[in-house]
Amino acid sequence: MGDSEADSLVQYGIEDRPPLRRSILLGAQHYLTMIGANIAVPLILADFMGMPPDVTAKFVGTFFVVSGLATLAQTTFGNRYPIVQGAPFSMLAPAIAIVTTEVALPGVADWNAKLLFLQGAIISAALVEVAIGYLGLVGKIREYLSPVVVAPVVTLIGLSLFSAAQITDVNQAAPGAQQNWYLLLLTLALIVVFSQYLNRRSALFALFPVLLGIVGAWVVAAVASVTGVLPAADPGYIDFEQVTAVESAVYVPYPLQWGMPEFQASFAIGMFAGVLASIVESFADYHAVARIAGEGAPSKKRINHGIGMEGLANVFSGLMGTGGSTSYSENIGAIGLTGVASRFVVQVGAVVMLIVGVIPLFGRLVATIPDPIVGGLYIAMFGQIVAVGLANLKYVDLDSQRNLFIVGIAIFSGMAVPQYMGGVESGAVLQTGLANVPLAGQLLGTEIVAQTLYIVGGVQMAVGGFVAFVLDNTIPGTREERGLADWAQLAEKEGEFDSIVDRIRDRLADSPPSKEN
Repeated sequence: MGDSEADSLVQYGIEDRPPLRRSILLGAQHYLTMIGANIAVPLILADFMGMPPDVTAKFVGTFFVVSGLATLAQTTFGNRYPIVQGAPFSMLAPAIAIVTTEVALPGVADWNAKLLFLQGAIISAALVEVAIGYLGLVGKIREYLSPVVVAPVVTLIGLSLFSAAQITDVNQAAPGAQQNWYLLLLTLALIVVFSQYLNRRSALFALFPVLLGIVGAWVVAAVASVTGVLPAADPGYIDFEQVTAVESAVYVPYPLQWGMPEFQASFAIGMFAGVLASIVESFADYHAVARIAGEGAPSKKRINHGIGMEGLANVFSGLMGTGGSTSYSENIGAIGLTGVASRFVVQVGAVVMLIVGVIPLFGRLVATIPDPIVGGLYIAMFGQIVAVGLANLKYVDLDSQRNLFIVGIAIFSGMAVPQYMGGVESGAVLQTGLANVPLAGQLLGTEIVAQTLYIVGGVQMAVGGFVAFVLDNTIPGTREERGLADWAQLAEKEGEFDSIVDRIRDRLADSPPSKEN
């Protein structure tokens, strides 16, 4: 169970069910926290594929439908944590590598052929993820993970978005345009005021600071856009013409809507590196949401079921023709700001995602939220996650030079190595360099090693987690020094988590025997 300090920050715990009307607004708030990423990923892929505009609208809608269904599956049958599932940036690099490769299929448009090969790669890699999860491979390493390892990994989740386009220079449509810092800071200021200064004045401010901040800043941007205060080239400008664009009132995505997936081994290998990175990120997300919600660290059983369900969601994502699915850190930050950790609320938010996905008008309206507003939201939420990561250090001996060394070098490595990988043009370029390494060139210079290092090495959490894991388990240190003793007392016991199989079995055992005629 969680400690009293953490519990005091939670207004609705994981098992709580707020009233339906309130849950709808709270669920919509969770949905809005991940709108930027869940729109950005499909738009980036559509651009690289040269997808026609009318198809792109359906492509984006499919992402929301997959996100909603994956969230419902994870919160009901998977780890049952209140974490939104959505399109992963960790799988974006291999996805771009696939869709920029020249492929062709008879009688199939170029963009469609590229998408079919992407689908095949995601399905192939996801099947391995399913095996990793349900065979318990991730859970087995849990006993080797102390707060010294988890703290930098969770911290790097927050730090990984400090250079997001929505925060720096965001207007892709008008290169050279500067960020609208007024709108970004207004969004951030509203969220801070509602969540920190007015939260004790009214439950409205305490529960809905993100929603109020986004709506307030959007209204200001809308008025400024209509009155001409904001020019069309400004990142904060809202183009209402895109809302009224003529299209079908309802579009329901379905499996294999783009055709039968195509499978190629090299694509599957590259995509698995992205899946591996997403597993590391999700592992840290589970610990972060447990910490924020006032619960003990997740058990091996819960971790395994979470990763296994993410694998199944990725298979479904591949069949639907999107870019994958993973746990979203964005709504974990929202939990920290609002204290709403209710699983029911996130499930209601998933239904909202489904509605937006099948009714294009709603999706277009949500898409009018300018990037500077999303940037202000990111600063508030990801700053919260950084703090949650560092809070895990309260269990360790901070007077230990050993611990300080490991945490410091893990965070620094987690920022520095991906920065270097960002300057490498592709995995092929890295492969050429690795092939020249003395003695080990033949091994390191293979495509599978180079692609894996290139993709995983570009993910902050993966690099920082690997460094911390190796050092913490090789440098001598007592269990008390590493925080394992205190953490073991608070961690979730293996029997506390009931999987869907356990719940069905218990229900069948409790049902009265049927009477024979």
